[in-house]
Amino acid sequence: MKAWAEDQMIDPNNGIIQFMGDPEGALTRTLDMELRHPGPYSVGIIGRCKRFAVYAVNGEVKYVAVSEREDDPAGDDYPEDTLAEALLDAILKHKNDEL
Repeated sequence: MKAWAEDQMIDPNNGIIQFMGDPEGALTRTLDMELRHPGPYSVGIIGRCKRFAVYAVNGEVKYVAVSEREDDPAGDDYPEDTLAEALLDAILKHKNDEL
């Protein structure tokens, strides 16, 4: 995770973004985000998580986006639903709906 943060030029001391790993897949399974499509399984990719983004406030999940399609189960070809712009739009919509 440290190398990824460095690659993305994230300062680990700023407190805004925190990179966290899930090496045993516990969170992935708890969130039901384990990629179970037979394609990746057939080539030995087991336990990979789906491409997803979560907006949570004080531990309460407010929004979840998953980039998966029938022809792209991992969301690698069509990640736009889980990229920063889409997540920020969802957060703003959620905040406006609260007003």
